[in-house]
Amino acid sequence: MTRETHAFQAETKQLLDLMIHSIYTNREIFLRELISNASDAIDKLHFASLTNQGLLEGNSDYEIFLISDEESHTLTIADNGIGMTSAEIIENLGTIAKSGTKAFLEEMRKAKESNETINDKEMIGQFGVGFYSAFMVAEKVEVISRKAGESEGIHWESTGDGNYTIESCAKESRGTTIVITLAKDYYGTSAEENFLDKFRLENLVKRYSDYVRYPIKMSFEVEETPKDDAGKPIEGAEKIKRTEVRTLNSMQPLWTRNKSDIKPEEYNEFFKSQFHEWEDPMEVFHTKAEGAVEYTALLYIPARAPFNLYHQDYEPGVELYSRHVFIMGKSKDLLPDYLRFVKGLVDSPDLSLNISRELLQQSRELKVIGRNLEKNILKTLERMMKNDRDKYEKFWTEYGKSIKIGIYNSVYSGENTVDKLKDLLLFATSKEDKPVSLKEYADRMVGGQKKIYYATGADRATIEQLPQMELLKEKGIEVLYLMDPVDEFTIETLHAYEEKSFQSISRGDLELDDMESQAAKKETETLEKENDTFLKDIQESLGNKVAEVKLTSRLKSGAVVLVSDAQGPSLSMEQTFAEMNNPMFRARRILELNPHHPLFDRLKTLYAEGKDTEDFRDYCDLLYTQALIIEGLPPEDPVGFANKIARLMAK
Repeated sequence: MTRETHAFQAETKQLLDLMIHSIYTNREIFLRELISNASDAIDKLHFASLTNQGLLEGNSDYEIFLISDEESHTLTIADNGIGMTSAEIIENLGTIAKSGTKAFLEEMRKAKESNETINDKEMIGQFGVGFYSAFMVAEKVEVISRKAGESEGIHWESTGDGNYTIESCAKESRGTTIVITLAKDYYGTSAEENFLDKFRLENLVKRYSDYVRYPIKMSFEVEETPKDDAGKPIEGAEKIKRTEVRTLNSMQPLWTRNKSDIKPEEYNEFFKSQFHEWEDPMEVFHTKAEGAVEYTALLYIPARAPFNLYHQDYEPGVELYSRHVFIMGKSKDLLPDYLRFVKGLVDSPDLSLNISRELLQQSRELKVIGRNLEKNILKTLERMMKNDRDKYEKFWTEYGKSIKIGIYNSVYSGENTVDKLKDLLLFATSKEDKPVSLKEYADRMVGGQKKIYYATGADRATIEQLPQMELLKEKGIEVLYLMDPVDEFTIETLHAYEEKSFQSISRGDLELDDMESQAAKKETETLEKENDTFLKDIQESLGNKVAEVKLTSRLKSGAVVLVSDAQGPSLSMEQTFAEMNNPMFRARRILELNPHHPLFDRLKTLYAEGKDTEDFRDYCDLLYTQALIIEGLPPEDPVGFANKIARLMAK
């Protein structure tokens, strides 16, 4: 390949500009990111070599090497991992396909608009843009890489000016070498941050990358006094210089040590180093089991959910080891999908080093381990909810959606997750600012209340303004607020809690059994019979927009409400399906009128003048559109709606 010049993708160019122009204060993090990338490259080679030994090219001694060169002002990070082809270099370094740059820039924009402090450790780790962090300290970055099994290397180079060059080159060994020509502020004794100081580099490796499982090496020049044959220093002899290669990281698997000997900060540093995280984890699980299946597990719940947790490109999974030897990076079959946010590793002597993904799916040992870990995690969450509610609410804010999806997916998976997860659910309610569990709701239901009532809406304010909320508030009945599109699907899957069924305030009969409600219901039924023809003519005027027009006792001061049948999807479900480009599910819409509202009398007056008059038809349509807007649905004909209001206002 001859030398070619390419332009970075637009978003990547923006990212480089942010990196170069000092958005971060903690610039040393670039070293940790590049070492982590090198470790990943070795992981990939190790996994590929299990089925293709030729990729090792006769060298199975994995290592990461740092080279500090004072003369050229360069810092080099070299690995003998999988390496990259020219196409992979362009994809990984020149575009945003693998980097999450778009989401990163969006978060940066939000932070700037709200004048929030930018947390560099959190942001870089969360969005996986670590390679570009090299440009924070670089005048120029070069990448020399040869894919294992290929004969030709590739040389990539950029100064971060918006372009990069790429060309073929000779490279004797497989792997990737990154050469950073440091900017003048980052080398020399007068520099505020000297990234060529070997002792500083050694300290940074120990701080950030001590638990990387491959040796991180660097050569040091040492002086020593010559010794005689007896091993004693020769007095007065001139010191001699020699070069020694040191391994900077301990590489001792943390999970093999006794829990009592491990400090919390060691768990935290291992988590951040191993899994490219920048915040301490929310929870740590360190478990050892012996018996029919022997294993050690070290699992973590990260402090915050990754931006793409529920996207297709997110890869859940736990690392697998056998006798401390890495065998697989993402075993997504170990834990159920609703625990996809859990990171960590499992080390078991019962797993084969050569096991394939297909065999793992059928592995009895892995299924036993997975079930045990699932139970352990759920018990910990239950204890957290009971003993540290603030911490659990933080967990719920980050990962509650996964629990809800876990319940809903039981419909399709065939696994009964409902009983496992129902007591972990939290919902906002009409009585408290803080979220409550279903058990807490059930324990304080008012006397005679037979159902658990809920309402759906975009937010608390929207729900509280629903006209049907007024009656329930007056009776002191607590209402669950479902503000996430998945909430109602979860409730539908549950069907009931402690033999109390769920009831939407916008679906079917509210079934309030107190004497006042029963009297209002009977009065409404009588009025409905008296106005049977009137209601049918309103329905005829609206055509196929509604399935039925009724009178209601669920409203106090409101004039109209749009509800759905108790059977079939609700209006909010219909809206969710539509947003997913799946409009096949449509709620059976029922328009309910309050017979005690002045608008009802006005409509009857217009009806007496003739059901085919323009005023009557317009009033019917306006009431229907008003009901749509109350439910958070857009008007079906906004222009027509506005014109009808204008015409009636002008009368």
